[in-house]
Amino acid sequence: MIFTKATEEQTEQIIRFYLDIVSHLKTTVNYPKWHDGHPCAADVENAVKSGTQYICTDDGALIGAVILSEDPEGYYEAGNWTLELSRGEYLIIHALAVHSEKARKGIGSFLVKECIRTARNGGYRSIRLDTVPDNHPANRLYLKNGFRYVGTEDLRRDIPDIPEFSLFELNL
Repeated sequence: MIFTKATEEQTEQIIRFYLDIVSHLKTTVNYPKWHDGHPCAADVENAVKSGTQYICTDDGALIGAVILSEDPEGYYEAGNWTLELSRGEYLIIHALAVHSEKARKGIGSFLVKECIRTARNGGYRSIRLDTVPDNHPANRLYLKNGFRYVGTEDLRRDIPDIPEFSLFELNL
C-alpha cells in the first residue's frame, strides 16, 4: 500500500471514490451519517488544491482517502483536550474512508498510522478528530491506534441530526 498526497489529476477519481462510499452507506449502516452533500466535490477539490487530500493506493487502485488539515471545521475550543494548543499546533483527520470492498483488511489502521507519521513529520504536537458518537467502527479504529477519547461536544456545525461529536486526540 502507498500513502501519498493527492494530485490535481486524481481529483475526479477521489470525488468518485467518496461518491461510491456514500452510495454504499445508503444501502448499509451509515455510521458516519455521510450523505450526498458530504464529503462533496468542492471539499475534495479544495483539499487537493491546498495539499491536504491524501490517498492510499494498492497496485494503482484507490482504496482509501483522508483529509489532513489544520481547520477543525467547527468549534474545537469546546473540547476537553489534554494539551492546550493553538490552531496550527495540531492536525485534524477529516473524511477518512476505506473502499467498501476492502473493509476490515487493516487499511483503516494503515491510514491512521500514516496520518500520525505525517503529523509527526510536520512538527505537529497533536492530532485530533471528531466522529459521530454512534460511529462505533471509527471510534474503535482510533482507540485501537492510540487515540484517547476526550468527550462529546457540540461543535456548532448546525447539523440537525448530529448535534454533538465525539472527540479524540493523540499527543505526539
